[in-house]
Amino acid sequence: MKSTLQAYWKFIEYYRGLFDIPVVALTGTCGKTTTKEMIKHMASKDWNVQASISSKNEPRQSLPYLIGIDETTKAAVFELGLGNTGNIKHQCMIYRPTIGIITNIGVHHLDGCKNLEGYIKAKSEILEGIAEDGTLIINADDDNTKKIPLHTFKGKIITIGVHSKADYKASNMQFINNGMKFTLQVAKEKYSVFVPGYGEHQVYNAVAAIVAVKEMGMSIQHAISRLKTFKPMARHLEMSTGLKGSTIVDDTWTNNPTSVEAALKVLDTIGKDKKIILILGDIKRLGLFEEKYHREIGSMVAERNIQMLITIGKRAEHIAEQAKKDGTAAEVHVFKDVAGVLELLKPKLDQDTIVLIKGPMSSRSMIEFANHLKEI
Repeated sequence: MKSTLQAYWKFIEYYRGLFDIPVVALTGTCGKTTTKEMIKHMASKDWNVQASISSKNEPRQSLPYLIGIDETTKAAVFELGLGNTGNIKHQCMIYRPTIGIITNIGVHHLDGCKNLEGYIKAKSEILEGIAEDGTLIINADDDNTKKIPLHTFKGKIITIGVHSKADYKASNMQFINNGMKFTLQVAKEKYSVFVPGYGEHQVYNAVAAIVAVKEMGMSIQHAISRLKTFKPMARHLEMSTGLKGSTIVDDTWTNNPTSVEAALKVLDTIGKDKKIILILGDIKRLGLFEEKYHREIGSMVAERNIQMLITIGKRAEHIAEQAKKDGTAAEVHVFKDVAGVLELLKPKLDQDTIVLIKGPMSSRSMIEFANHLKEI
């Protein structure tokens, strides 16, 4: 068995060593897949780019993705999956990235990493996985990213930000038709940028992607030009027209406290002068901290002008309980599953109503329910 394992790693070392190309590896609680797809979109016009598929980022996928690199490949971009401590280290040993990105560090996979400190430590494994003369791109605004031991990284660190001082700083953010417009400052240069898709979080994704392709050899101006034609990913705050002209916001791609907060911030802007209905499902993989983080979301909901809160699932009941405890003005309904939700919703919908539906990627019923709402 030992010799088989040695042969496996010897082959990986040999195969990866055949290619002297930029390889980007991304980790983070939110934004990985979108940022990866932006990089791929911008770079693919000039280069043959090998990339991980969608959010399929489990460590077992790493070798097949690596072998997808051939003599025609000019760049590669891979998303790193984290379920347990050691996963990122393992994947970096396979990919040997030249550029690393940490989009942000929120809360997720606490069942595999025990607690937030363990999760931050697991994310920081990327530091030793990037080539010694490589580049690390980090979010200067993210509090948990500041807790990783950046002093141990031997390469170049580039910061992005909106609120803090950063090497690439975004400002003057505006919600315009189908996306965000903002100013990007790099040293003394200023650029006007448009990124399809709504939210401050989408601006962070865009800036991280621009930095990555710049480090891969593309000019900032070219990157900005190509970003305009990026198509936002399905079920990432995807907006559609529903029954009676209502707006349905489908955000069923993933569910964790960071992404819920990002979705609520988008609603703060696009939901002004609208009636807002939230449909929130269970957040999984929070280990012993399940109740704590669901309750924190309940408090976030209570702070806002929301007309109706519907929770679906046992864990999500804590969201409803806390929202009521904090004095929400919303009408609150608790469901075990999606059965009966449509009947409750129908009379409430009109063209002045926005419905956000957010549930775990594993919940086929919530995904199908969101699709049904869009098809009515």
